[in-house]
Amino acid sequence: MKEPFRRALGIIRTLKQHGYEAYFVGGAVRDHLLNRPIGDVDIATSALPEEVMAIFPKTVPVGLKHGTVVVLHDGTPYEVTTFRTEGTYEKYRRPESVTFVRSLRKDLERRDFTMNAIAMDETGQLIDPFGGQQAIAEQVICTVGAAKDRFSEDALRMMRAIRFVSQLGFQLAKETKQAIIEHASLLAHISVERKTVEFEKLMAGPFSAAAFSLLVETNTFLYLPGLAGKRAELQKLSQYEWTALTSPAERWGFLVYLLHVERVSLFLRQWKLSNRLMKDVQTILYALSVVRSFADWTNERLYEIGATAAFAAETVRSLVNGENSTQNVQKLRQRLAALPIQDRSELAVTGKDVIEWYNQRGGPWVAQTLQQIEQAVLAGLVENEKERIKEWLIRWNQTHEKNC
Repeated sequence: MKEPFRRALGIIRTLKQHGYEAYFVGGAVRDHLLNRPIGDVDIATSALPEEVMAIFPKTVPVGLKHGTVVVLHDGTPYEVTTFRTEGTYEKYRRPESVTFVRSLRKDLERRDFTMNAIAMDETGQLIDPFGGQQAIAEQVICTVGAAKDRFSEDALRMMRAIRFVSQLGFQLAKETKQAIIEHASLLAHISVERKTVEFEKLMAGPFSAAAFSLLVETNTFLYLPGLAGKRAELQKLSQYEWTALTSPAERWGFLVYLLHVERVSLFLRQWKLSNRLMKDVQTILYALSVVRSFADWTNERLYEIGATAAFAAETVRSLVNGENSTQNVQKLRQRLAALPIQDRSELAVTGKDVIEWYNQRGGPWVAQTLQQIEQAVLAGLVENEKERIKEWLIRWNQTHEKNC
C-alpha cells in the first residue's frame, strides 16, 4: 500500500475497532490505480458524523449536513464522510437532502464516474461494483448509471468529464458523450466560479488539445463566459502543445491572444479571475503587442516588462509562432542576467540621495531624475555605484544646462 494510504490507516482501523465499516474512496483510489501522484485521501464510513466525532479527539465539523467530518490524524486533515444517498438536486448542482445509510454500495452508486466509484479497504482489497477498473483499463470515462441522470443531477459533471479527458487522456464513453451534447445547456445553471475551476484544470492538463475539441464538439463552450461566438477560434486551440505553458497567467494569456478577444478586461472579469491574475495576463498581452519577434526584445523592453511577464510572454509568442519556447526563454534569461540591474530596487541610489545632492524639496522631479539614472545604468553609460552615479549626474546636468 502506498504511503499516503498508510499514513491514514489509523483512521480506518480505529473506525473498524468501534464496529464500523471504513474505506478509502474517490480520486485517491483512482490515481493509485493509474500510478499518478495521490492527492487528498478521503475516507467513507458507515459511522454517522456524531459517531465519528465521538471516536476521534481532534475533529472539525466542516459539512455535517452532508456527512463530512475532518479528522486530524498525526497532524494531517482527512475528510471522513458517512455513507449516503442523495435526494433531489437543486439548480442542477447540489442535492436538497442526503440520507445516511450503512451500505457502501449505495454510497458508491451516487458518484459521478465509474473510475471514481471504487473503494479500497485497509488491506488494499478493491470494492468495484460498477466496473471502474475496467473503465480505467480501457481508458474510458463512463458515468455510474445513466449519463443523462447523472448530468441532470449535477450539470458540472459534464465539465468534469471533459476535464478528465484533459488530465488523463481518456475518451468519453459513447453514452456519456451523447448525454453531454443533449444536456450541455444545463451548464447555464452552474456558477461561473465552479466552471472556472474546471476550465483552469482543463487548460493545465497534458491532453488539453483533445479536451478543447470536445468543448466544441459537445457545444459546452456555448455556456462558458465569453466563448459563445468563438467556435472557429476554439477549434484551432487543439492544434497547439499546451504543455509548454506552465502557469495560469500564461494559459489565460495564450487563450485570450488566440481567441482575439477585444475587450480583455471584460472577458477576464466574466470568468471572475483574481485581480492579481488579471493584471498578470494583461501585462503578458501588452508585451505581445510590442514584441512580434524575438528580435524585438531590446534590453530596455526586457527590463520594462520584467522577468516573470517577459518569460511568460515569450513562451506564448514562441508557441503561437511554432518556435522553441524553452530555448527562447533561456536566451532571455541570459540577457536579463547580463543587465546591470533587473529592477529599480537594485539601483545604488534612492530618492533620498537625489534630494540630498540637489538640496531641494522633493517633488515629481525626483522620480524623473531616478528614471534618467535608471536608463543610464541600463544603457551602460554609468556603473551602478553611488559615487559614480553622482559624478555622472553632475556631468549630465552641466551638459544639459549648456545645451539649453
